[in-house]
Amino acid sequence: MSDEIKPELQRLLDTHPCYNEKACKSFARMHLPVAPACNVQCNYCNRKYDCTNESRPGVTSEILTPEGAVAKIRYVRERVPNLSVIGIAGPGDPLANENTYKTLELVGKAFPDMTLCLSTNGLNLPKNVERLRSLGVKFITVTINAVDPEISGKMYQFVVWEGKVLRGLDAGKRMVENQLEGVRLAAEAGMLVKVNTVMVPEVNADHIPEVAKKVKELGAYIVNIIPMIPVPGTPFAKMRAPTPRERKELQEVCEPKIKQMRHCRQCRADAIGLLDEDRSAEFAHYSCGAEAKEGEPVTIEIEGKTRHKVAVASSDGRAVDLGYGQTESFYAFLVEEGSIVQLGKVRVDARMDEPVYGSAHRAKLENMALALRGYDAVVATEFSDPAVRLLRRNGISAYALKGEVEKAVLEASDNLYKKRAETFE
Repeated sequence: MSDEIKPELQRLLDTHPCYNEKACKSFARMHLPVAPACNVQCNYCNRKYDCTNESRPGVTSEILTPEGAVAKIRYVRERVPNLSVIGIAGPGDPLANENTYKTLELVGKAFPDMTLCLSTNGLNLPKNVERLRSLGVKFITVTINAVDPEISGKMYQFVVWEGKVLRGLDAGKRMVENQLEGVRLAAEAGMLVKVNTVMVPEVNADHIPEVAKKVKELGAYIVNIIPMIPVPGTPFAKMRAPTPRERKELQEVCEPKIKQMRHCRQCRADAIGLLDEDRSAEFAHYSCGAEAKEGEPVTIEIEGKTRHKVAVASSDGRAVDLGYGQTESFYAFLVEEGSIVQLGKVRVDARMDEPVYGSAHRAKLENMALALRGYDAVVATEFSDPAVRLLRRNGISAYALKGEVEKAVLEASDNLYKKRAETFE
């Protein structure tokens, strides 16, 4: 495929924050969480924490109906006037959900000026490229972790294909064949293709240059190397995440082969706003008036049921007694309707031996915030300003509290609910 981009696609590229770093400071995107079902089980994904192809990925506060998605776009657009891209990225795989196509159809009719974007693991892509093209999808992201079936097979617990559950090498062969064919067909159909690759040291990291080379040959425009985030309850939970240096060095190796995305924020499945300013929490826990007719005001209501995940810096799980940067793991809790359930611990790359300044410290804070993605709030005795900013950028609120853990968790959850309710006052 030629590197030349058609004028119409170039115009859309100029306002797409994920494909164009120059656009990410000016143009916003909105992800629609309409696709909960998934057809693969990745070794770095825990379905209890949601699932998707991107992000610590795939966290969402709600699942929307196609009609509800249109209503919510209308509401958000009034408050985010620089919204330019509507994407579907989960929380499962969009192409394993019929609601994805219904949503694209409705959104395309209601907002013809918006750019439609979709993210997929690629398993169902070849047979759906033409359908997506007819619905107006111009940008598509395919998560390809390997082009060697043996390595690919190590990235998945299982793959569901035509009613059969595939594992190991069989799963890897099917994924690679469908993913590569999907990239080729999408590029030939005039879509701009981005390939996401989850970087897992000791599994596929050394192989990623081959992925970059192959997808470029098939017509991909850009590659996004995503550092794997160890998630509790997964086969890769105890594997180390790549360091920022390792990722940067790999990007440098791959850059001569294909353009590299370096501004990824590993977005939620319901992300809203600029890449550096995710406003999904502002619009979370709302129910859109899906039956409202065109032109009528949309009624938005706060959900009566609160559900927050809170991480706490504590030495013993009983008292909040540690600062944000003073712990290698956080106690995790789920708050639902005033009840608290302990979820275990979340390990972070705290780098306790690093100095509290400079680029190494910045990298430490970035890794900690990424490890805590998917949590609504973090509680600790103290936070630095850079730590608060990085947490906020990842959609996480920081609360400096002391005392009993349970009381602090409930206070943080209550504060979150009140903060979101202020939107309506």
